[in-house]
Order: sequence, then structure tokens, then C-alpha cells
Amino acid sequence: MFETSSESPAPVRVVSEAIKDYVDRLGPIWIEGEISELNERSGMMAFMRLRDTSVDMSISVMCHKSVIATVKPLPDNARVVLYAKPSWYTKNGSLSFSAREIRQVGVGELLARLEALKNLLAAEGLFDSDRKVALPLLPKVIGLICGRNTDAEKDVVENAKRRWPSVQFEIREVTVQGAAAVSEVSDALRELEANKDVEVIIITRGGGSFEDLLPFSDETLVRLAASCTTPIVSAIGHEKDSPLLDLVADYRASTPTDAAKRVVPDILEEIAMISAMRDRARRTLVNRIDLEVTRITNFKNRPVMKDPHVLITTRAEIIAGLRDRSNRSFGASLKLAKEELKQIRARVRALSPQATLDRGYSVVQLADGQIVTDPKKLKQGELLRLRLAKGETQATASGQ
Repeated sequence: MFETSSESPAPVRVVSEAIKDYVDRLGPIWIEGEISELNERSGMMAFMRLRDTSVDMSISVMCHKSVIATVKPLPDNARVVLYAKPSWYTKNGSLSFSAREIRQVGVGELLARLEALKNLLAAEGLFDSDRKVALPLLPKVIGLICGRNTDAEKDVVENAKRRWPSVQFEIREVTVQGAAAVSEVSDALRELEANKDVEVIIITRGGGSFEDLLPFSDETLVRLAASCTTPIVSAIGHEKDSPLLDLVADYRASTPTDAAKRVVPDILEEIAMISAMRDRARRTLVNRIDLEVTRITNFKNRPVMKDPHVLITTRAEIIAGLRDRSNRSFGASLKLAKEELKQIRARVRALSPQATLDRGYSVVQLADGQIVTDPKKLKQGELLRLRLAKGETQATASGQ
């Protein structure tokens, strides 16, 4: 590289030659895109514009007519992969690519790529059912992403308004096929996601070829839809069409009309359902009241309800009988206890020492109070105490 300053600037030729030297050191690379313009001028060279499949970017490519002849005929906006080397033209300061080989991307190869992308996103869990967000019961504002002046837009709006006239729409008309589709749909989706009033977003377009629906299988758009917190309804193409956006959306509608029916309820059906529920509630309430009235009538007709005192009278008789039985049982037990007590008292009295003394017996004690039980142990002239029934006296021991 060379150094420059405002005092010593580099001439254009030097800058252009430096860029050319750098570009020439780059080797050939494989590039994928769509052919937006093809000009086969007189001579041996053909020129084309190769456009990116997702964003609005393009590059200039030239090649020998024999190279382009290997893939003819080419349809409009043909998707190709080419092997080209970059070249810098110093005279006009333009970058171009010189294609050495061109291959048209067939439907089979696109399907294989989509299947690989589908497996990758599925492995990351972007299609899991637990990521799905339930649609609101009655959204006030619906975001709609659709093509410009398309039948799909009319189908969604008219059917939704017919089902629920007060529903409102935030409509974003975008390009729904071609190179600008992914960027415009993504920008519209970000805008509606940021709008707090929008409760659900519908992405729709009519049917088309497999290539026309490819933007709705773009990885960038699919990942953006997966990151949205607002519920998304996908209504792309017809029933047989299935872009990857259908798998990541919270609900997949078969047609734009089906999307409108799924997002908003039918006001006539709701009124009929409310009327039916009100009638059913009224019948249930009336039946319950009638049942309770019948139960109360049955209670009133029972004998116990005709004469409520019967319960008290019956219980009073039972209590009186139990009381009499208790009195008799207690009286008998008391009488028996008295007799037993009398017998015990008589036995106690019979065994009492006083009763023994009353029969003429006496208790002989020594002076120290010790009771004499053996006369052989007494000494001659020893003083004795005699306890009688009515007092005490003294005596003296004599010989045997």
C-alpha cells in the first residue's frame, strides 16, 4: 500500500492500478444468484446482471457465448451458480466478473437445499409445538403483509370484515416474489411486531410456482418470524404449497380466506352461541328451581314435618324410660351395697378387740406395756396390768 495526504494525494491511475493488483490476486469463486438481465451482443461475449436472491444487490458478469450456451434455454430470473473471477477495469473504475462455468440450479437441487435447511431449523427447535403462541380470541387490530393490490389481500380483509365488522387492519403491501421480497417482507414484519396495537400478523400471498414461493423459505425471514412474540398466521399459496414459513408460524392457513376465518370469529355464530348458552342457562336454572320446590314439597309432606312435636315426644318417652331404668338400677345397687356394708360392719365388730373384752376376756401387760402371752416368763411378785372391757386394774404374779 501507499501513503497519501492532502499535500501528496495519489493520482487516479495509481489508485485504480492498486485496486487492479489487489483484485487480480483474488482467485475464481463460486457465486449463486438470479440472472436479472442477459445481453448477448454481436460477437463472442455475453453480458448479464447477477442479482442476489434475498436482497436488492447485483453484480456485473460477462462470459463467452459458449459458456452461456451450455445452460440454454434460461427462464426469466433463472437461478444459477457460476464459477467466475473478478476483474477490475482501470479505465472506467468498474468491477466485473468473468464467468468460466455456469450451472442452472434445478428444482431438485433447490428442494435438497430446502430439506437440509428444514432439518437444521428443526434440530434447533424452531418448529416445536411448545413455541407456538395461541391466537387471540378476538383481535382488535390485525397486521397484514401481502402483495400490492392482490386478491389475497381482498380475501383476507373482506372475509374478516364480513365475520366481524369492527376489526381493524394494519396493512403493509410489499413485493412477494423476486429478489426484493425477503427484505420487504422482513421490514414489514419488524414494523408490525414493534406495533403494540397489533395482536396478530397474517402473511399471505396467492399461489405461484415453486420458485415464486422461495422467498418464504429464506432462512433470514424464517428466523425473524421465529423470534416474533406476536402470533403469526401463514397463508402462502394453496393447500399443496408448504414453504418453511408455514412450519415456524403459529398457525398455518391453507388459503387467505381460511386465515381470515381462523383469526376472527363469525359475529352471527357468536350471537347464536350466546343465545343458545343463555337459553341453556335459563333451562338449567328453571329445572334446578323446580327440583328444589319438589324437594321442599316432599319434605313438607313427610309425617315428621306435619307434626314436628313427634320427634320431641318420642325422645321424651325414651329419656323417661332410660331415667326410670337408671333409678331402678341405682336403687338396687344402693340397697345391695347397704346390705353388704351392714354385713361387713357386723364382721368388723365381731372381730374387734373391744368385743372380745366385752365377752369377759382381758389383756395382761407388764409394767412397760408388753403383752404377756406365756405365764412361764413371769416372775414371782412381778406387777401386772390387766385391761378389762371397762377399765384397767393391777395384779401381782404368784407362783404356779
